[in-house]
Amino acid sequence: MEQTDVVIVGAGLAGISAASECLDLGMSVRLIDRSNPSNWGGLAKKSFGGVMLVDTPHQRRTGIKDSPTLAMEDWLSFAEFGDQDHWPKLWAERYCSESIPDIYEWLSQRGVQFMPVVNWPERGLDRHGNSVPRWHITWGTGHRLIECLKDALGRHRNAANLFTHHVHRVESFIQKNGRIVGVQGCHEKTGLPFEALGEAVILACGGICGGDLTQVRKHWYPSWGSPPENLLNGSHVYADGLLHDAVQTIGGSVTHLEKQWHYAAGVHHPEAQLENHGLSLVPPRSALWCDATGARFGPRPLVGYTDTRHLVETICKAPGQYSWLIMNWKIAIKELAVSGTEYMTAFRERNRLLLLKNLAFGNGELVRRLIQECDDVFEAVDLDGLITGMQKRSKPGIKINGAALKGDVKRYDEAIRRGPKYVTDEQLLRIKGSRRYRGDRIRICNFQKIDDSKALPLIAIRCFILSRKSLGGMQTDLDCRVLNQEGEPIAGLFAAGEAAGFGGGGIHGLRSLEGTFLGACVMTGRQAARSIKGGKV
Repeated sequence: MEQTDVVIVGAGLAGISAASECLDLGMSVRLIDRSNPSNWGGLAKKSFGGVMLVDTPHQRRTGIKDSPTLAMEDWLSFAEFGDQDHWPKLWAERYCSESIPDIYEWLSQRGVQFMPVVNWPERGLDRHGNSVPRWHITWGTGHRLIECLKDALGRHRNAANLFTHHVHRVESFIQKNGRIVGVQGCHEKTGLPFEALGEAVILACGGICGGDLTQVRKHWYPSWGSPPENLLNGSHVYADGLLHDAVQTIGGSVTHLEKQWHYAAGVHHPEAQLENHGLSLVPPRSALWCDATGARFGPRPLVGYTDTRHLVETICKAPGQYSWLIMNWKIAIKELAVSGTEYMTAFRERNRLLLLKNLAFGNGELVRRLIQECDDVFEAVDLDGLITGMQKRSKPGIKINGAALKGDVKRYDEAIRRGPKYVTDEQLLRIKGSRRYRGDRIRICNFQKIDDSKALPLIAIRCFILSRKSLGGMQTDLDCRVLNQEGEPIAGLFAAGEAAGFGGGGIHGLRSLEGTFLGACVMTGRQAARSIKGGKV
C-alpha cells in the first residue's frame, strides 16, 4: 500500500472520528478494518446511541443545571481512581470540561440530532453517580450516528485523501530508527500479507471484551470471583485484544484490563452472529429481580439505572451467576427496552408517530417479538405456570424456590396495596423518586403490582451477564500517544477509543456514568489526529 500521512487501524467510532479530523487538517489517511463494509462503525453502530454530555442546550432548555465541576465530582465518585491513575483522571477532567465543543457541537455539525428529553441512568447506590440527567440519546440510535459520520466523510472536500481497506487484519508494527512507521498483517479471508506505511499510526481497534471471551475471563476482576460459566458476548467479534498484545510486545504499557464494563440483563440473541451472542436489555425498574432460584435479591433489591457494576457483582456472587426478572405485560410494554438498534424500531427509523404511540400505549410489538424469538423471555397466565417455565430453563442442579417467589411477589404487591404513604420497600422508594423527573415518569409505571389480573400475562426473563466493553487499555497521554513501561511516548504510535481505555488507559476507573463510551471515542479520535498534525509524533 502506498504511504499516507496517517494509518488508522479500526473503522469504529474512534477510527471514523480520527479519519474525519485528519481530513479536516489536510492529511491523507489509510483506514484499515478487519470486518466487512456492512459493519462500518463497529459496536457503536449497534448501540442505543446515548452520549453523556455536560451543560447542553437540551439540559438548559428543560431546567437541568449542570456544569463541568458537578460532572467531575460525579465522575470521581463513580471512578474511585487510585494514586496511579494520573492520565485517566486528566482525561476525565478534559471530558467534563470539553464535551460541548469536542463532542456535541462536532456531532451536530455532521447532522447528528439528539432526543429533546435527556435520560438519567447511573444515579448511584452507595455512592452518588449522575447528579442530573446527562444521557443524550441519538435520534436514530447508534445506526444513525454512524451513518451521519459516514456521509460526512463521503462529502468531505478532501475525501480523495481517504483510502479504506476492509477485511484486513493488522497483526504487528513496522519500526524504523526507533519509531513506528506502519503496520503489517494479512487479508482476513485470503491470508495474503500486506504492509501500510505512514508518518504515524492510530490504533482504534476496540478492546478485549469480544472474540471468544478468553481475554475477558483471563482478566476478570478478582473480587467478583470466577467469571460466569454462561457469559454472553455483547461486544464486537474482533475486540479480542490482538493489538493490545502487540503493543506490549514492543514495550507499550497496557493497564487496567481487569476493569470491564458488563451488563446484568443479557439474553441470548435470537439471530446470533457469533458464539454466545447476546442482547442487552434495559431492565424494567418495576420488575422484581430474583436470583437463579427465583428468590428476590435482598435485603437490598436490585434496581436498574442505579449502579450497573453493583448489579453485575451481586449476580456474579449469587447461585448460578444468572438471574430472573419477574414482571407482567403492563410493566413490560411500558418499561422494557433493548440497548441496541435491532429491536428499538421507532428510535432507529426516527418514526415520531410510532414513538409517541409506544410512549402512550406501550411497546407491545417489542415484547411480543422477544417472547416469540428469544427462549429467555416467556409468559404465563399465573405464578405456577411461570415457576414451571423457569424450572424448565434453569441450569442443571438449580431448583426454583416457588414458595419464595410467591412470597416475594405477595409482599411486594401488598406494599403497593397499602399506598404510597406507607412505602418502605427500597425499590418502590426509588421508583417514587425516579418518577419525579418527567423523563422517567413517561417510562415508569406508577406502583404497578406484579400479580395483577388486569395486567396479565406474567412474564419472566432469564438474564445473563453480558460482556460489553473494556475500561482499561493502552496507556496514553493527553496527546493520545501510547506510552511505554517507563511512561515515555512510543514515537509514531497513538491510540483512541476503547483501545486506549477510552483515554489514558482507563478514563472511567471502576464505573461509567453511561454514554461516556461513545463520547470518549469521538474526543480521543479527534485529539489523536490533532496531535499528529501538531507534530507530537
